[in-house]
Amino acid sequence: MSAALVPQPAQAGHWLRLIADNAGMLLALYDAKSLRCLFANQAYAKAFGFDEQSVLGLSFAEVIGAAAAQLIQPYVERLLHERLPVHYERELLPVDAARRWTWVSLIPQLDADGEVALCLVQLSDSSPRDLSDIAALESEARLEKFMRASVEGIVFHRAGLITDVNPPLCQLLGYGLQELIGRTALDFVSPEERAKVSAVMSAGHELSYESAMLHRDGHRIAVEFIVRTLVRKGERLRMTIVRDISERLAAQARIHYLAHHDDLTGLLNRSAFMEQVQALIYAAAQAPHQLALLFIDLDNFKRVNDSLGHLEGDKVLKTVAERISECLRATDLVARFGGDEFVILLGDVQSRSDVLVVLMALLAVVEVPVTADGCVLTVTPSIGVAMYPAHGARAEDLIQHADMAMYLAKAKGRASYCFYEPSQADSAYAELVLESQLVQAIERNEFVLYFQPQVAAATGALVGAEALLRWRHPQRGLLGPDAFIDVAERHRLMLDLGAWVMRAAAEQARAWHQSGIAPVRIAVNLSRMEFRLDGFAELVAKILSDVGVPGAWLELELTERMLMDEIASAPATLAALRALGLTVSVDDFGTGYTSLAHLTRLPLDKLKIDQSFVAPLPADKGAAAIVRAVIQMASGLGLQVSAEGVRSVAQRDLLLEWGCDGLQGEMIGEPMSAQAFEHWLVQRS
Repeated sequence: MSAALVPQPAQAGHWLRLIADNAGMLLALYDAKSLRCLFANQAYAKAFGFDEQSVLGLSFAEVIGAAAAQLIQPYVERLLHERLPVHYERELLPVDAARRWTWVSLIPQLDADGEVALCLVQLSDSSPRDLSDIAALESEARLEKFMRASVEGIVFHRAGLITDVNPPLCQLLGYGLQELIGRTALDFVSPEERAKVSAVMSAGHELSYESAMLHRDGHRIAVEFIVRTLVRKGERLRMTIVRDISERLAAQARIHYLAHHDDLTGLLNRSAFMEQVQALIYAAAQAPHQLALLFIDLDNFKRVNDSLGHLEGDKVLKTVAERISECLRATDLVARFGGDEFVILLGDVQSRSDVLVVLMALLAVVEVPVTADGCVLTVTPSIGVAMYPAHGARAEDLIQHADMAMYLAKAKGRASYCFYEPSQADSAYAELVLESQLVQAIERNEFVLYFQPQVAAATGALVGAEALLRWRHPQRGLLGPDAFIDVAERHRLMLDLGAWVMRAAAEQARAWHQSGIAPVRIAVNLSRMEFRLDGFAELVAKILSDVGVPGAWLELELTERMLMDEIASAPATLAALRALGLTVSVDDFGTGYTSLAHLTRLPLDKLKIDQSFVAPLPADKGAAAIVRAVIQMASGLGLQVSAEGVRSVAQRDLLLEWGCDGLQGEMIGEPMSAQAFEHWLVQRS
């Protein structure tokens, strides 16, 4: 181009004005914020009674009139909000011509931030063809905006060939726009889904369905297709909205997993286990073959939580769950029912010998020491077994019977197992009845204390009395503890009974001290459940305070087994009890497993030699050696020692000769009611 033809600014403005004045339509340019006129061609200015200069700087309302400005204000707001061209028809009343209808186009000009900076106004005569063209343009603009603004992928295709996609779809698949256009849409569908997607494309249905696509790197993407048919730029196309549902499916899978599995161990939970067991029972009935259900409870697991905390206890449970799973076949089921209870179903069992193999393996692997919080712990299982179909045809029956057998295994001691036998059901029913009666007995105050005297071996003087619990059963008469204590302990009724015994003993001690009839200590036997109770010393202190007696008036008797089971916490508990003034003695000494090392560390006052060693005296040399050794050992440790079950003068004399401090037994006095005890004292004096 010749330099002479390059327009100068003034010349360019003249040419622009020349073009605008001869464009065949009314044109004006307005500032979008102030809505004041920045430019108008001759036709636009003249139509509203101005010239090209006088119209500049006037507001929209000043140019076209306030009433007209109010009518078209919604279109202006739509332009500013949507940032897309707006078209409408209105009646124009120019000052120099007859009334006519005209089409108005408001065309936005955007700044660098995408906001409307200027508005170009075009006015032209309307026609039916103009209307359809404008509607098409407006629809195209909206669709284009939708494609760019949508966060979901959108693809257009013609007969399966991609014609356009939006940026989110490119991002979802890892391809650029030009890499997708012209390609076959099925190329990006996961192979196993292509037949289904192809059928939908061929049928031309408008629907929504789930499928899968392939990312550029090859990984599978779960998607939902929403398919529609529309006309775009004069062409009939298929539009598919592609929605990534990977996160939704993962969340659904997680919810399903949590609904069927224990969140700590990953094993099946109770409901999922029961559902699958019932299905396996149905299959076993068709075959037919046997099944075995194992109910596992960890022995004294509460000690782990109490001593190390629940976090360390959870680690132990996860370790045990892993070991149990490793013992089983892939076809077997294992679940955690809660706490320290696990349940196993062994499928296709031929005989009990098959079950015994698994039982031995479980006992061996579960008992392997576990390290928790730096401590090496040994956890042992008690296992009950119920067989299908011999012991039940329903999952609930097998669970109940295996649970019953497990309790019998636990009664044998640690690391034991027991197969269910039908006779156990009778005993279980009897226990259920007894439990109910015990609850009522506590409410009705049917319990009473009997007392057995304790005397000094050297003088025969009364030094104490052991409180022994009795139940005045309304039908069976007076019952000793052997008839109900085990049931009370298994069902946690022992806590209420134990508190009642201690309070009743304290009240009796107060009465005897105040009257002077028997100002001696009363000994109370503790249960394992009481001694393991958190804050047990505080409970004893409260009872003493409520009754108004000093701790020196009571003596607490514990068994060796109780001390060994709670060896970690026992020293602190015993020290707290002795600080209250109570005497602490070890009952039935010689029948447990107390080592001398533990004995020297425990704050104790007295040892009571079990009557099983006293009964054979003086003839049995072995029993004599044990009793004599215990007396000498107690003396060396600075402990008092007394003997239970003394029945003869010869036994009394021998115990006195060896240095025994106290005696208790039939020769001294049988257990008796408080009234009978007082009468015995009067006769004896």
